[in-house]
Amino acid sequence: LYNIADRKIFFWDGRANSIEEQALGPLTAHNEMAMSLDILPKRLSKIEGYAPLFKAAYNDTVITNNKIIKALAAFQRTIKSQPSRVDYFIDGKYNYLTDQEIYGLHLFRTKGRCMNCHFGKDLTDDSFHNIGLTYYKRFYEDLGRYNVTKNPDDVGKFKTPSLRDLLNTRPWMHNGLFDDLQGIVNIYNSGMHMIDPSSEQKQVDPLYPITDSLMKPLKLSREETKAIVAFLEALSGSRYKMDRPDFPR
Repeated sequence: LYNIADRKIFFWDGRANSIEEQALGPLTAHNEMAMSLDILPKRLSKIEGYAPLFKAAYNDTVITNNKIIKALAAFQRTIKSQPSRVDYFIDGKYNYLTDQEIYGLHLFRTKGRCMNCHFGKDLTDDSFHNIGLTYYKRFYEDLGRYNVTKNPDDVGKFKTPSLRDLLNTRPWMHNGLFDDLQGIVNIYNSGMHMIDPSSEQKQVDPLYPITDSLMKPLKLSREETKAIVAFLEALSGSRYKMDRPDFPR
């Protein structure tokens, strides 16, 4: 939810087009809150403490789903990242990053190819890509964006996540199966084209996912992958690694 006010499309598969529409998802999903919208206003109306809060917000004590959703969305728009050490570095405070982290920033922008998809103030292109983790016809299969668009070209595509506050948002990827940044960088380093279909396979099965052409073997050394990881860790809020004596107060 960090910086959600800057997003234009929501969920890993992009099935919601507004924060308000997104808020409905967790409320009604059977595996989250499993709440019926027919019941929700009545249930909240029984809690005395809500009446003055709705009165203050809407000049009316009547609780409706529309007011609940508007209030949730208003709150979510306030959730913003705190400045990271990378932000301070960009502002000219160069001793906020170590030499290794600066090297990682350089690699992030060049050999690592990370900026093809992770750029801008929130380090996301707000688009959808198949990076080779579709688990097609295997355990954990998820067809991603295809479930929304029904376009075979979207099989296995997921929304590019922001990299801000990365240490606060683990586990990572659309399925939350990854908890090690070094391992993730190693995955990208491989290029992830191991399961691409042959032309014959694609003809027989139009839904067979093809890894995005932006993904390529990177040939990063161990030193280079460690530098990229160090830079990624520096993108988290300023409470991380700010206790070094050479960091300004």
